[in-house]
Amino acid sequence: MPSHDEWAERQTETTVGVDGHDLTVAYYEDGNDAEGPPVVFLHGIPTWSFLWRNVAPALASDRHVIAPDLVGYGNSAMHDGFDRSIRAQEQVLADLVAEYETVSLVAHDIGGGVALRYASHHPDAVDDLVLSNAACYDSWPVEFVNGLGLPEAADRDAEAFEEDFTFLFAEGLYGDADDHGAFVEGMAAPWRSPAGRTSVVRNAVATNTNHTTEIDYGAITARTLLLWGADDVLQSVDYAERLAEDVAGDTSLVTLSDAYHWVVEDRPAAYRDHVRRFLD
Repeated sequence: MPSHDEWAERQTETTVGVDGHDLTVAYYEDGNDAEGPPVVFLHGIPTWSFLWRNVAPALASDRHVIAPDLVGYGNSAMHDGFDRSIRAQEQVLADLVAEYETVSLVAHDIGGGVALRYASHHPDAVDDLVLSNAACYDSWPVEFVNGLGLPEAADRDAEAFEEDFTFLFAEGLYGDADDHGAFVEGMAAPWRSPAGRTSVVRNAVATNTNHTTEIDYGAITARTLLLWGADDVLQSVDYAERLAEDVAGDTSLVTLSDAYHWVVEDRPAAYRDHVRRFLD
């Protein structure tokens, strides 16, 4: 699997429009010659597209895959002066996929909220929808993210941020954190610079539960797989069960045992297999 530096080297940049701002978006892309609509992978807070390093490349032999860093995250724009909420990230997604008639979406955490909004507003443009431990209804933001948005968070030094993020990513993994060293290192990497530390605070401030409580879930007609880490205490499986009832499209729920919130990292082989079979 690629390191976070190798992943970043594979990324390409484009410009998208958000509320009249032209913003740089970095994205991983592979399988460009594959037939069929692209599969777009959406991460959450406070991760970036490196989250998908065990999944997106493996699917590129059969599908065109695109994994962007949302604005304010990873190697995308981090400067001040633009909204980073999931309402704004929906605009990022819409601009990024504007050239395609339809797409398939695979999304985690607040990326799930972005995907749900897009699928409800553009039901004919989403063929397949995979949601994992996704922000929905009133399930978020969680306590850690609320803490990141406090004014004093921006004043913490690099060492304090390092401790917080190492703890967050290691604590949320199943099993021995030493087995997930590349994941923990890669997830913390974008937030080590002064600009990164400021940006993650801005991202946390932009979390807004109204942006998922206002979704018309019944307008979503995409074929949907709810692929959930069964042991997650941040986005519990109860919310997946609600989605299974409310989403109008053909919907199935699969829980992966021995998986907390970072289900993509906890169970990568099983996750890949379920997504590949669903998208076939």
